[in-house]
Amino acid sequence: QVQFVESGGGLVQPGGSLRLFCAASRSIFSIYTMAWYRQAPGKQRELVATITRAGSATYTKPVKDRFTISRDDAENTVYLQMNSLTSEATAVYYCNPAVGQPGFGSWGQGTQVTVSS
Repeated sequence: QVQFVESGGGLVQPGGSLRLFCAASRSIFSIYTMAWYRQAPGKQRELVATITRAGSATYTKPVKDRFTISRDDAENTVYLQMNSLTSEATAVYYCNPAVGQPGFGSWGQGTQVTVSS
């Protein structure tokens, strides 16, 4: 089963940027839709963004126009560029296939993003 390792998180000031990385243990070409999720303290895990193999992306309303999801199937990597960060972005971020896609539910450790001055 494919494993995912997230990285790139850290502490950033409000208004700052971070780029998250998700490395898959094997090819993600067969996974049509990949996604980033996040879980804030005391809250349930939620979807942030999705991207299809064709490059079509969707975003939840809180991150639209500030976050950009991308994928490189040759490198088995999914990215999340996060700009104009606010404190509401503080969470552990995970990548995973979209619900219903092969491999969904095999969660990694995630990467912590903290937005604070």
